[in-house]
Amino acid sequence: MDKTYNPAQIEQKWYQKWEKDGDFKPSGKGAPYCIMIPPPNVTGTLHMGHGFQQTLMDALIRYHRMQGHDTLWQVGCDHAGIATQMVVERQLLQQGMNRHELGRDKFVEKVKEWKEESGANIMQQIRRLGGSVDWGRERFTMDDEFSEAVKHVFVKLYDEGLIYRGQRLVNWDPKLLTAISDLEVVSKEEEAQLWYLRYPIINSHEHVIVATTRPETMLGDTAVAVHPDDPRYQHLIGQYIQLPLTDRTIPIIADNYVEPAFGSGCVKITPAHDFNDYEMGKRHDLPMINVLTPDAKMNEHAPSQYQGMDRYDARKAIVADFKKLGLLEKIEPHNMTVPRGDRSGVVVEPYLTDQWFVRTQPLAEPALAAVKNGDIKFIPENWSKTYFQWLENIEDWCISRQLWWGHRIPAWYDDHGNLYVGDDEAAVRKKHNIAADVPLTQDTDVLDTWFSSALWPFVTLGWPDKTPEVVKFYPSNVLMTGFDIIFFWVARMVMMGLKLLGEVPFHEVYITGLIRDHEGQKMSKSKGNVLDPIDLIDGIDLESLVTKRTQTLMQPSMAKAVEKQTRDQFPEGIDSHGTDALRFTFCILASTGRNIRFDVSRLAGYRNFCNKLWNAARYVMMNTEDKPLSIDTANMQFSIADRWIVSKLHQTIDIAHQHFSSYRFDLLAQALYEFVWHEFCDWYLELSKPVLMGDSSEAEQFGTRFTLVSTLESILRLLHPIMPFITEEIWQRVAPLQSIKADTISHQAYPRCYPEKVDNDALANIEWLKQIIIGIRNIRGEMNISPAKPLNALFHKGGASDKQRLENNKLFLMKLAKLDSVQWLEGNDIPFSASALAGDMEILIPMEGLIDKQAELSRLTKEATKLQKELTRVTGKLKNPNFVERAPTQIVEKEKAILLDTENAIEKVNMQIQRIEELS
Repeated sequence: MDKTYNPAQIEQKWYQKWEKDGDFKPSGKGAPYCIMIPPPNVTGTLHMGHGFQQTLMDALIRYHRMQGHDTLWQVGCDHAGIATQMVVERQLLQQGMNRHELGRDKFVEKVKEWKEESGANIMQQIRRLGGSVDWGRERFTMDDEFSEAVKHVFVKLYDEGLIYRGQRLVNWDPKLLTAISDLEVVSKEEEAQLWYLRYPIINSHEHVIVATTRPETMLGDTAVAVHPDDPRYQHLIGQYIQLPLTDRTIPIIADNYVEPAFGSGCVKITPAHDFNDYEMGKRHDLPMINVLTPDAKMNEHAPSQYQGMDRYDARKAIVADFKKLGLLEKIEPHNMTVPRGDRSGVVVEPYLTDQWFVRTQPLAEPALAAVKNGDIKFIPENWSKTYFQWLENIEDWCISRQLWWGHRIPAWYDDHGNLYVGDDEAAVRKKHNIAADVPLTQDTDVLDTWFSSALWPFVTLGWPDKTPEVVKFYPSNVLMTGFDIIFFWVARMVMMGLKLLGEVPFHEVYITGLIRDHEGQKMSKSKGNVLDPIDLIDGIDLESLVTKRTQTLMQPSMAKAVEKQTRDQFPEGIDSHGTDALRFTFCILASTGRNIRFDVSRLAGYRNFCNKLWNAARYVMMNTEDKPLSIDTANMQFSIADRWIVSKLHQTIDIAHQHFSSYRFDLLAQALYEFVWHEFCDWYLELSKPVLMGDSSEAEQFGTRFTLVSTLESILRLLHPIMPFITEEIWQRVAPLQSIKADTISHQAYPRCYPEKVDNDALANIEWLKQIIIGIRNIRGEMNISPAKPLNALFHKGGASDKQRLENNKLFLMKLAKLDSVQWLEGNDIPFSASALAGDMEILIPMEGLIDKQAELSRLTKEATKLQKELTRVTGKLKNPNFVERAPTQIVEKEKAILLDTENAIEKVNMQIQRIEELS
């Protein structure tokens, strides 16, 4: 084996071999196990959230493959209508063009070109992350087979009355010029104003006062509402108002929706521009007057002086005109929740327009029942409440979008506006007996991306045909996704799966937290804090990282701030860590929390873990290759250390299976880390040396060599689902020593726990031995005695079992604690010694000839004085507001770390002084 671990030399080599050999295809044997990858959007490249979730999914797939299951991890990409169209439109804008200049067909071709580029990048990233997907089954939500299935579903639901076209109020994005769903609206509190307007009552000197945050919409008012029991306005119900700035009159109506205590108790009603007003308008059969164009300018229904004005310019003009007429009561500052499109960032408008809808109530009821009756289980369980809340309050789903990129709605119109729905124009003509010379025009809208995404679990398997894959792999075993798309995707897949196949699409839904940056902020291009998983694998220099982050900013004005933030956080750029270290980091972070902070500094620790495993393997190989080795255990004698590590191994195997079953990847990774680093590397490898390098018998050496190799081989299989590359590389060298003939570790059995292999006596003995060795090492540290200096050890008190254990483990104790002699002290005549406790037994190290008590106290006192000066310096610095507020974050954090280290060092020195003063 090479002396140093170099992930770049092994990762692509092994992935190419796995893919070439078809190692990721279903085996055709064993119980089926399937995961559907949440298809990434073809909007660029994978982000950290993708890397995180795909690592966990791949760990599950590899684990179940090693369990002998017939595994399928279905891969593919989503066309992502709005998001992808925006990417390509921005590219055109940079070239001084727009989609309207190109025309629909040429624009769609441009998007397809981008899809090929982005899709290829994403698939390559999945490979770099080690994803063991079945590449022969790659799908795209707009490939021909998928498109046919989408049309089939649309027509079926339309024919059953579950899809309809109607005029309703929708969320309208005036920048993207399309309807968007409630789930695509981000509402945040913002500072605004509340305008109080006077509305004169006809044939009266009275007026009513209404308050509004959107004065421009008053041009579309069709009523003023009061509460029917409000005594202030009883006499006005039924009377009419002369709507200012217009030639219209509108009625005063009574409705229980009005809160008498809010504002003046009078509410302006604009049914075409407010969701609550829309419902009231339907109750009272009010006219619905839309006063805005699709791009949020005042339309022909507004008075001529406002027509063509942007909504905000019209707002200013209308307020000014109210003031001139003496009808502006007052203006107050007002904090309000403002709805913005999550893609465009502009304020969305409630907008009355013709759209396509899915009638959701009949679909939602079975989807609710599926979780309530246990057919689908959420993990963690509390996320089922989020699922219930949405489905219990579900509205009909607006599925049409005014875009060019997406599944075109399979509906056609004749010149008289008659509507026909079918798979294609030919099918429509045949079904409705429409002659070839009658012109038909296809609906220009496309379907909401989530409509086709809802079909992902079964269309990818070949549905609507009843393919062998549909029969075998539907429903899949688990869906892994983020909590932010429980509404968008999870619920809709359940609704569609139950409706179209009569079965739930998956049995379990594992909800992951969202990956955030080291400060807990959401990673986004607009903030310039995005990390590319491939940069963490390969490394990236500082200048390239700065360029990468500033070039993708949505707001170029933020470039300087993002550059400073990047230079402060990564002054040396980002080191290469390799895929396995990144995957292990993702697993160790996979807690059940809602948010997961990702700190790049943690990667280094798990890169060190890879180094530790590599070096341990080198030690095993050096002590077993070209040495007498046997797999016939009859000729072996196993030391207590051999029996101990085998016991710990089987305990760890049991724990690993439990954590895989409960999706606790964090606890799984922690358990494997603890066993490999602390038990196997720190202890067992050291415990093997006295046997292999001493005077032990051939049978004992056979036993230890066998245990070294077999335990390492089991460790590699335990780690493989999380760390596939390094484990494959090492396993290829270890397997022949175990007489294993196989092409890849990925098709080997995951280790099984055999309870009879757990030797409780060995566990107790080695834990006792570790206490002794740690006690002696602590004495060395406290007394500043070199680790290479041989010591004499005395043991006092304790019981007969301690005395026996001391005799049984003398070989290990002498070597690992670096002792010259071991003696049991019967009386109470104790020499000048440092001591430690191991249970009731006292460990004594005579100090005569080892230290000069006064000289050591003098040395430690000087060290304490030096540390105190450093403490004063750093404390003063951190108490200085100018330093804390102006210095780069990285420097401030470094000083805080120095403070903590200095405090710990002072505490340690003081303890050493106390221990030496207590020596007798």
